[in-house]
Parts: sequence; structure tokens; C-alpha cells
Amino acid sequence: MIGRSRRTGLRSMPSIKADKWIRKMALEHGMIEPFEDRQVRKGVISYGLSSYGYDIRVADEFKVFTNINNTVVDPKNFDDRSFVDMKTDVCIIPPNSFALAKTVEYFRIPRDVLTVCVGKSTYARCGLIVNVTPFEPEWEGFVTLEISNTTPLPAKIYANEGLAQVLLFQSDEPCERSYADKKGKYQGQQGVTLPKI
Repeated sequence: MIGRSRRTGLRSMPSIKADKWIRKMALEHGMIEPFEDRQVRKGVISYGLSSYGYDIRVADEFKVFTNINNTVVDPKNFDDRSFVDMKTDVCIIPPNSFALAKTVEYFRIPRDVLTVCVGKSTYARCGLIVNVTPFEPEWEGFVTLEISNTTPLPAKIYANEGLAQVLLFQSDEPCERSYADKKGKYQGQQGVTLPKI
């Protein structure tokens, strides 16, 4: 992710983007929709614009892992019978299991931006780990979230509240080939999306 500066020819690091830039890109270019212009905290796990990122919400659609059908988890030949679909305000993830979900927000990533997504500390302190791969340049869609319960107890996830924080990094030059250029398989995804080959 280290680039070469156009002005000096020296290599430079990409910069993390601040709240002012995120707000402008969301409001003027639809980078995040719906967009919450401030941190919403009262009575909920926080979400919305933060100093150097955006706290995303988990929607009320979940796919909870189950072994009831004794299928093998195979990323090249995924059996959707491995999950139970749920639409709920509170999702219970079984012990040592996981769920897939999607964000409330739809993202449109600029060509010179790459994101990193990390779980919120409230859930991390309960043994819940959020795993999301980077949003690549010019990727767009609802984000599919993987939520792992690492504890020996059932764990609650609250829909329409914060789950993870997205950090946005801007390069000093656009990439030669974006996710849209290569027609990525997860482009424009709408619901909770299972693995594709």
C-alpha cells in the first residue's frame, strides 16, 4: 500500500481519512447510505461517523451456522443448508459458532480508497469477533459480515446497532485496475452473500 508521490517521486504512505472527508464523500457522492453524521450512543451499541472512521450497523437479516444437516463447510462448493435464515431484532449465536449478516449501510468505495474493518470493543470484550475483508477500490454493495462467537455460551447480537468500524485509507494515486474493472464476484451484493467461486 506504499505509493510513489507524484511531486517528489518518493514513496509515501496512504493516509487515513478523517470525519470531514468521510462526511463530504457520503453526502456529496453517496459513499455511505444511509449516513449518520454523528455517533449515536444513547441506549445502543454506538454507530455513525467517528473521528477517523465510520461505525457500521448490522441489519436484521442473519444466517446462523448449524450442523443439523452434517454438511461439510467447503468454500468451493458451499451447501447453504449449513445455515438457518433469521430475520430478528436480536440474533442468538450458539456457543463456538458463527453467523453471517449484512450491514444496514450500502457502500460505494472510490477508486483510490481501500478500507479495513475492525470489530467494536463492546462485542470483542464479550468474545465476539467480527471478520470483514477489505472493501476494494470501486467495490459497492451491502457488506456481508461474519460474526464468530468464541465463547462456550450463547451470545446476542443487536440488529440496527453498531457492530464494527470501517477505516478508509486513500492512496496518493488511483489503482490501475479496480474491483469494478475486474468485475469482482461480490460487486453490488444486496443480501447476506454466501461464498462464490
